[in-house]
Amino acid sequence: MRIAMIGTGYVGLVSGACFSEFGVNVVCVDKDAAKIDGLRERGDIPIYEPGLEQLVASNAQAGRLSFTTDLPTAVAGADAVFIAVGTPSRRGDGHADLSYVYGAAREIAAAMTKYTVVVTKSTVPVGTGREVARIIREVRPDAEFDVVSNPEFLREGSAINDFMRPDRVVIGTESERARAVMRQLYRVLYLIETPILFTSLETSELIKYAANTFLAAKITFINEVADLCEKVGADVHDVARGIGLDGRIGRKFLHPGPGYGGSCFPKDTLALVKTAQEYGAPLRIIETVVDINAKRKKAMADKIIQFLGGSVAGRTLAILGLTFKPNTDDMRDSPSLDIIPALQAAGANVRAFDPEGMKEAAKHLANVEYADNAYACMDGADALVILTEWNEFRALDLARVRSLLREPVMIDLRNIYTPEDMEAQGFRYSPVGRRQIG
Repeated sequence: MRIAMIGTGYVGLVSGACFSEFGVNVVCVDKDAAKIDGLRERGDIPIYEPGLEQLVASNAQAGRLSFTTDLPTAVAGADAVFIAVGTPSRRGDGHADLSYVYGAAREIAAAMTKYTVVVTKSTVPVGTGREVARIIREVRPDAEFDVVSNPEFLREGSAINDFMRPDRVVIGTESERARAVMRQLYRVLYLIETPILFTSLETSELIKYAANTFLAAKITFINEVADLCEKVGADVHDVARGIGLDGRIGRKFLHPGPGYGGSCFPKDTLALVKTAQEYGAPLRIIETVVDINAKRKKAMADKIIQFLGGSVAGRTLAILGLTFKPNTDDMRDSPSLDIIPALQAAGANVRAFDPEGMKEAAKHLANVEYADNAYACMDGADALVILTEWNEFRALDLARVRSLLREPVMIDLRNIYTPEDMEAQGFRYSPVGRRQIG
């Protein structure tokens, strides 16, 4: 089979590389000539995702994966064309910006040369697939095609495994012809008995949003429980374990922290809220989740300031972790983008280190001093703040940390250490939803 993947961002590049690993011939298309040249000529990967560089290189060498800016040539003769372009939140109203999706649909329509399955891989609101079909019919009334919704469920940092061994594959279409094409594309997953759910277009589109907003709500729930734990003297980790062992609830996404971020949860929760309001079926729970999460990020700066005596003016704070989660360089809606400016506004000097995110962070954060490693970051600082739970921060030499800091003070917004260990090491320690030391 031969497919075209329109867009070489996170979803498009990972999906294209993984399909090629399945034995499919994949052409990835992007308008960014510099990005395509880097991928084609030097194997430059524009995002950080563990294992992706090797996967792209091996399949490109095998001739199954190629890159181009020439959309018409890539689309002509393809069995399926995936739309994997960005759908950022639209300025002003929070709706998903579908201009890139609809623009791609028009270009695909003009380039098709035979029956083609046009697949929306991008996260799009309910009704988008129908509009894509309308656009294609408008541009090419003679075209033979079907539009399919096939949402991605990739977690940054583990995206390749998520694609290769997913919990499920969701495919939205009413066309048996399109189903046959999609079954062939995902044949490898059929062989390992992956659950594959066929639905209508609208159902498939809503499944993606419902999944992400439910997980965002689960994170927000445990964050609010963590705040209550601090007030009553309970331990949020024990609470999370106690409820997570209930099979109806589950253990995942019950980790308290400074609020969710990234490329999906913030924009998807907001987009679903707007869609629900438009259809007259408001989702009050998700509206509250969006509001609480936005306020939580700002509240974390106040938590830091209060633990440091109510003022950080003139003090140097060492920040470990800038990305919204570990194993990615993604800074989109990261809590650090709210917390660091708030600390700076309160007079703090910020020195930061992140294993992969500093280049991206520098595009969004001003007047931050970037360190070469974790220990250089904390050398001479007045306090240490952990914002992202990178593995290399989980086993710091605490005796060395104490010797480098002016005072042994740690604010751990990811709870990667325990109050007992920090007390034994002589630190003043402030976690989330657990006993505070000092």
